[in-house]
Parts: sequence; structure tokens; C-alpha cells
Amino acid sequence: MSKKLFNIPLYIIATVLFGLKTYIVYRFIFEISLDNVMQEFILFVNPFASAFLVFALSVWFKDRRQMKFLRYAALIGSLVIYFNLIFYRNFTDFITIPVLFQGSNAADLGSSILSLVHIPDLLLFLDVAIIWVLSRKYPSVVSAGYHKRGKTLALSVSLLFLLFNYTLAEIERPQLLQRTFDREYLVKNIGLFNYHIYDAVLQSKTKAQRVFADGNEMPEITEYVDEQVQPDEKSDMFGAAKGKNVIFISLESVQSFVINNKVNGEEITPFLNDLIDESYYFENFYHQTEQGKTSDSEFLIENSLYPLSRGAVFFTHGQNEYHASPEILGENGYFTSVFHSNNKSFWNRDVMYDSLGYDKFFDVDSYEVTEENSIGWGLKDKPFFEQSMKYLQSQKQPFYSKFITLTNHYPFDLDEEDASIDQYDSNSKTLNQYFPTVRYTDEAVEQFFKDLKESGLYEDSIIVLMGDHYGISEFHNKAMSQYLGKEITPYEHIQLQRVPFFIHIPGQKGGVISDIAGQIDVKPTILSLLGIESEDDIRFGTDLFSKDRKEFIALRNGDFVSDDYIYTKGQCYDRKSGEVLETEPTGLDQEQKDGNEGLCQPVKEKVEKELSYSDKLIYGDLFRFYDFNNGE
Repeated sequence: MSKKLFNIPLYIIATVLFGLKTYIVYRFIFEISLDNVMQEFILFVNPFASAFLVFALSVWFKDRRQMKFLRYAALIGSLVIYFNLIFYRNFTDFITIPVLFQGSNAADLGSSILSLVHIPDLLLFLDVAIIWVLSRKYPSVVSAGYHKRGKTLALSVSLLFLLFNYTLAEIERPQLLQRTFDREYLVKNIGLFNYHIYDAVLQSKTKAQRVFADGNEMPEITEYVDEQVQPDEKSDMFGAAKGKNVIFISLESVQSFVINNKVNGEEITPFLNDLIDESYYFENFYHQTEQGKTSDSEFLIENSLYPLSRGAVFFTHGQNEYHASPEILGENGYFTSVFHSNNKSFWNRDVMYDSLGYDKFFDVDSYEVTEENSIGWGLKDKPFFEQSMKYLQSQKQPFYSKFITLTNHYPFDLDEEDASIDQYDSNSKTLNQYFPTVRYTDEAVEQFFKDLKESGLYEDSIIVLMGDHYGISEFHNKAMSQYLGKEITPYEHIQLQRVPFFIHIPGQKGGVISDIAGQIDVKPTILSLLGIESEDDIRFGTDLFSKDRKEFIALRNGDFVSDDYIYTKGQCYDRKSGEVLETEPTGLDQEQKDGNEGLCQPVKEKVEKELSYSDKLIYGDLFRFYDFNNGE
């Protein structure tokens, strides 16, 4: 290769190749939503700005080290993109530092991770191969032999390019770095790599919060809870299940769209459909989990606090002081336990359950697990419930026992002999396999109900069933559109965050309740049904049977569902019709709309305040400064 043919420095070539690849990933694999031309331009600019800053550093090295730096910078950068892509395919989200500390979970993921790896992914490393070849074969041709002025100029231009990117982002989304609830906005505006740097800064700040906390924040938080959350009067259902056992069933990845629905002409959940007629069924009940998924749902229902926006509380703050349902129930004569046929260390449960006040954890060592009765993540749901019965019957009553199912977990594998309905036919293997595993879980729950009746426990118990989080992510929107027969707009996406929630009290008919509800409300609802006073508790949920309830359900990313509106992706929708009522002002529109709160703004401010208060309680471990017996 002659110098005439190839006289462009490799750091420029690397910037173009890496920036173009990153943009393609943003635009067509992550499918980041774009609302206007400015957002499209910023999304195009930010990967080149980030790449240029890193690769331009190479000019400060001599030829040999310069080539080595470019090779490994391109490789490491590509691995960062790829790990985020794997994570995104499952969670439709980006990696945070706290998630990296959950790496101990990876050993149990097995086929879940393998199913997220695709052969065409190798193309993501094509630019790395080109850079390696050029740096090895033609180092003298593609190296940048600048004098000090040229090196300074290259670095200055890269910094100006980055500043240009950030300025555009601030124009488009004012106070961008204060809006940390939504990681997609950060990646869209400042890029994946700058987002990771910002995430590292946030991590250091949050670690410092506990060290410097002194409890002075508590009066403000307790005042908010007393005025905005706690109902003035007890509900009519207070004490309706006094003294009864509580059996809580966490339905792995079950979403509400399968309830009373069919696939290939077959009911997906026939038992749960029938159960609606003899239970209190909340048809507008939303999961509120974030990166901790099932562990987040556990944290929500036990504490009535929000999960963190980054990582899982079970990992990052497992040894905090809490005032959780198991602890409160234990103080009121209940034996408390968890049944889950997985490793006790998964999601740090062995540590967190002690902090929550559980008496007993029946983990995988309590079960007989074989190749025949397990698949995917572990013991199948039917043998799980069957083997749990002997432990349940031997417990001291009254008890509070939580069951966490496994079979309907991504990637939704199921042996052919266990499938009683056919798979769906779409471009998504994930969605296709989802329906048979949901049906299997439905059948397992039906058998469990029969076993409870035969054991004599049924009449003395209330049974609560809840979907823990979504099973089908936005990555499968095309297939979901095919199945549901409609486009998955941001409004429809929020509707898909509904999960089933049943409260089954033997002897009571129940009914369908349409009020908005969420996992944050489970703790106060159960305590109220059992007739347990909890006026001094600090929580952000309210009794679902209370007439005096909050007007909104907050999602962890700052979106919300209120009695009248749904707010998501910067847009305010009419909750019932789905009509777009207004778009949050961005860019140059901000000034002309200054002072106009908008329809969703008042609730949005309450949501942000409530999420902030919950974060302070967790990051600062503030319950260590509070006496729940005296309410101070």
C-alpha cells in the first residue's frame, strides 16, 4: 500500500469506523426513540464525538505504542457496546456499575445468556479487525507523527467536538444530567461511553451518601408521607382476613395481556381467568421494577419503597435497616418464610432476607432437583409447589409464605411433554415460547390450589398472586404488534407494564377493580387486611381498598400512570383514550412554554419528589435513625 493511497492517520479512520458502527447500533439495534430532527442529529454526532476524543489521545504516543493504543481502545470500546447490547436484548436497558457487581448471578443464567448471543453479532467487531490489520501491516503509513502543536490541536478539536455535542444536548433537553431516571435519554444525548463515565460519577456520589447521612432528612420525608400518602381513615376491608395465613405467589414474568386472552384459539391462562370470578382482581395493576427485576418486585412488596434506578437494592443495600412486612408480621405472631428453588445467594437473597426479617428461606437445597424435573432456571413449577407442601404444612400458624416461580422465565424453555398449548408463530422466538410456559405456570398454580384444599390450609389462608415484572421486552415489539393486532406506541408500551394481581379470600366473592394500582401498594394492603395497625410506618404505597388513595402510580424511570393521564417518553396521554394531549417542551420550545405547567407537570413533580425521597432512604440507610415504635 503506497503513502499516496493511504495517508489518512489511523486515529481518524478508527474514529469514522467506530463512530459509524456505534450510530448503526443506536439507531437500528437499540432502536432508540427519536422525536425530531435535532434528536436524530445529536444521536448521529455523539458516537463520533466520543470516539474522536478517545482515539485522538493516541497522537501523544510514539508510533508503536500509538498503534497498540488504537487496537485495544477499539476492542475495549466494542466490547462495551456488545455487553450493553446483550443486556439490552433482555432488559431493554443499559448496564450500570451496580449491575456489574451482580456478576455472581451470571453463573446461574445458563441458556438465558446464550440465547441472547447471535452469530451476526460478529459484524460488530469488523472495524476492530480493520484497525488491527492496518496497525500491524502499515504502522509507518497510518501513524500520526505530529509535533507538540499538532498533538495539542488534535486534543483541542476532540474536546470542542465533545462540548458541541453536550451543548446541543442541553438545548434539546435542558438539565439533562439532572434527569437520571431515564438512561435512554442520557445515551441518546451524550452517548453510551459518556453515559458510563457519568454513571461512575453517580456511583461514587451515592456511596458517599450513607457516610454523610445523619437523619436530618427524616422529618421532611415523614411529613410528606403523612400528608400525601397515609389515608385519613381505615378501609372497609381492614381486618377482613385477621389471623389468616398469607400465601403470596410471585408469578415469574406473567403480564396482564395473557389474562382472558387466547393463542391459536386456546386460552392461555384458563385457571387464572376463572379465579377472577372469586377474587379481588386489579386489572390496572402495574409492575414498578427496574434493573433488579424479580428482586425489585420483592423489595417493592415487602417495603413499599421504590427500587433504585441503577442496580438492585438486594445487592447494593442488602444490609440496610428496613421496616419490611416480614419483620412487622413477625412482631404480630406470624412465622415468615420464602420458597424459591434457586441458589440462596442469587440476587443476594440470603443476606437481604435476614435484613427484611424472614424466619426461614427454603432454597434449592430444600428440594430434590433432577434433570427430569428441572429446565432453564431450575425446578419446574409443578414439582416446586408439590415438594413445597410438606414444608408449608409443617409451619407454625399463622404464617406468611412467599413462593417465587421459575418456569416462565426468559428464554421460556419448556420440554415438549410439558407443553399443553402450541407455540405462537411470529418473528420472535421469545414471544412464541412465552405462551406455553405461561400456560404451564397456570396449571401449576391450579394444582397448588387443589393441594391447599386437600391439606386443610386453604380455608385458613388468603392467597395473593402477582406478576413480578414484564416478560416480553420492547425488543419484541414487532411480534407483539402482530399478536395484539395494533401498533406498540409509547402509550401501549406502558399498558403492557400491567401485571396480574389477585387477592383471593376463601368465602368472599371479590370483584374486578379498575382503579390504578402498583406493587408499591401491596405491603399496606396486606397489613390492612390482616388488621395490623401501621400508622407510624414509612411507605409510599396505600391500601388498595382505601377510598383515600394517591392519584398516581410512579414508574422507576419517572414515567407515571395517574387517574387521568399517562406520562412517558416526554409525552402526556389521556389514560383512557391514549390520545396525545401534549409533548414535553424541549429545545427552543422551552422558553416560549416557560410558566405553562401542562396537564402532566403537577403529577410529574410529585413523582420526582417521591422517587427522590425513596432514594434518600435507601442510599442514606436512614431507617437506622428512625424509631418505628414511637414514630420518630
